[in-house]
Amino acid sequence: MKKSFSKLLALALTASLVLSGCGGTSGSSDKEEDTSGKTEASGNEEPQAEEKEESAEAITDLVISKVASSELATFNLLNSETSADTQYLTNLWDGLLEANSYGELVPALAEEWGTEDGGLTWTFKIRDGVKWVDVNGEEKADCTAQDFLTGLEWILNFHKNDSANTSMPMEMIEGAAEYYEYTKGLSQEEAYALNAGEGSKFAEMVGIEVVDGNTLVYHCTEAKPYFYTVGAYACLYPISQGLIDELGVDGIKSMNNENMWYNGCYTMTSYIQGNEKVFTKNPHYWDTECSRFETVTIKMVESNDVAYQLYQSGELDEVTLTESNVKTISGDESNPYHDQMIEWPLDFRSYQFHFNYDKRNEDGSVDTNWNTAISNEAFRKSWYYGLDLTPYYSRTNAVNPMSCENLFYSMPGLLYTSDGTDYTDLVRQELGLPESNGETMVRLDAEKAEQYKQQAIEELTALGVTFPVGVDYYIAASNQAALDSANVLKQALADSLGEDYVTLNIKTYISSASKEVYEPKLQSINISGWGADYGDPQNYLGQETYGNDYAYYTRTLSNINDVEETEATKVLLDEYKEYTAMVEEANKICDDLDARYEAFAKAEAYLIDHVLTMPNYYNIGWTLSKINPYSKMKAMYGIQNSKMKNWETNANGYTSEEMQEIKEKHDNREA
Repeated sequence: MKKSFSKLLALALTASLVLSGCGGTSGSSDKEEDTSGKTEASGNEEPQAEEKEESAEAITDLVISKVASSELATFNLLNSETSADTQYLTNLWDGLLEANSYGELVPALAEEWGTEDGGLTWTFKIRDGVKWVDVNGEEKADCTAQDFLTGLEWILNFHKNDSANTSMPMEMIEGAAEYYEYTKGLSQEEAYALNAGEGSKFAEMVGIEVVDGNTLVYHCTEAKPYFYTVGAYACLYPISQGLIDELGVDGIKSMNNENMWYNGCYTMTSYIQGNEKVFTKNPHYWDTECSRFETVTIKMVESNDVAYQLYQSGELDEVTLTESNVKTISGDESNPYHDQMIEWPLDFRSYQFHFNYDKRNEDGSVDTNWNTAISNEAFRKSWYYGLDLTPYYSRTNAVNPMSCENLFYSMPGLLYTSDGTDYTDLVRQELGLPESNGETMVRLDAEKAEQYKQQAIEELTALGVTFPVGVDYYIAASNQAALDSANVLKQALADSLGEDYVTLNIKTYISSASKEVYEPKLQSINISGWGADYGDPQNYLGQETYGNDYAYYTRTLSNINDVEETEATKVLLDEYKEYTAMVEEANKICDDLDARYEAFAKAEAYLIDHVLTMPNYYNIGWTLSKINPYSKMKAMYGIQNSKMKNWETNANGYTSEEMQEIKEKHDNREA
């Protein structure tokens, strides 16, 4: 798949309308550290595993768990930018495209798509017969091409949607930025009254139209060879004007499972916040050939320790194993689960350390000591070359911790050049990094780390910095798993860099990290994972660009736009400006995808080499499961990874040996 799919991308510039195959086998980005799979076991005795039945039966009513900290915050997909929401909503709401289990884009509501002018104009053929239904599965309206215009109008209407999900449409679609600014200048009442109907201001200004009924056409600001991949992301999803008329604009903002409309695999027939969700198969779902569960029950649990107890008692069909669970089970051949441990496939997020360059103290004053220290490149490079995260990786994967090592900002498997080379291999070449040996961290270099540490001490002491430099790191007050991981990170910093140099101060927030920590700029560092919204490096690298109000990490975590130029910050600001210029130049290359990827790889290598942000880990852990993870959607971009469609199951659970065979067959097909 890698080579053939990359060639499809390269040919997109000259292809006529692409007719894609049907069906497919079976999600933004977490904005806070993903701590699932990093809890300590409770120390309960292992019960005996139930005897397997002779015949393997598929599960009809699935029961799984989610950690309570990943509760959804809104039922309005158009307003959400976090996977905490989309992991649920992707099952309720379908868009243009989805992914299969090999990472290929396949039809969803769009049967066909393509470009005839090198990516300047993109056409999608919307299928007939798609229905909006209510929570009980009763038909409410047809889902048509016009609903995609209504959805985009909502996205771009400042008073309806604030600024959520606007960056891609505003950057890619003609007139989108202008319409957003137009609505921003209106009163709320005036903006609420707007729609995407014929003769509307939206139809006049924005480059999207419906022709001959079901044909949806997008006009891009310039050639965008990757635009069709945005069809898997929430910013291009539909909404019915009929639902808006029924609930009102404020009603859409606050809608719930009982009054929303659905066009996805399931309706959510029960929702108890922080406790349980029940999904029921949508009787009018357009994809009549796919397999789905009759019901899916999601139990919200405090931690994976609790989930493990529920799995042991037969109440769950899948559980993420904690570090302690993994060590206990793998170290005892007589353990009933010893031969059932499954290492899950590489997920779609790349996690990094994000530095706050404009940190404040709790009283609102400037944290001069930290800001001066982190502005110093030698200080950051001492982290890069010196910080051994192996113990931290073991929190996720106690058996194979080096599988979690991350050397890049973007994600392996996201993109390939025309000859099948993974984009991240281009970045590796630019950085001069060797392949991982699976035993030690590739980037570590004790000699360089010490050299940069001494350089930083000398340069920063001259600027008045005192050591050790305090590193404020915030976790949820009630999350024991996060506390355990934070303590491991604290010890790793001490062991790697020295307690006389840096010290991690573990601090807590009560309910909202954004409101309590990131908006007042209290953190020194944050660990976040980014999953691509569409298939291009710009979606990753654009989040760190200087002077860009729509760059997510620039705006929310690094605060680099707020840094004033001084003796201590001049080099840092110059580096950010140079990096931003490299990203912008790469983004101008639209007629040669190989050249585009090479230019972006140079920019990504620059970002990492100057440690403006620092790669951290991949989330690869272990599970006990009755679900085949290789049958799930492998969406390297978009929101479909958690869509419970065409999942293969075994009511008896899978063994390690069975899963290895499944993996080999899957990988052979993918190669």
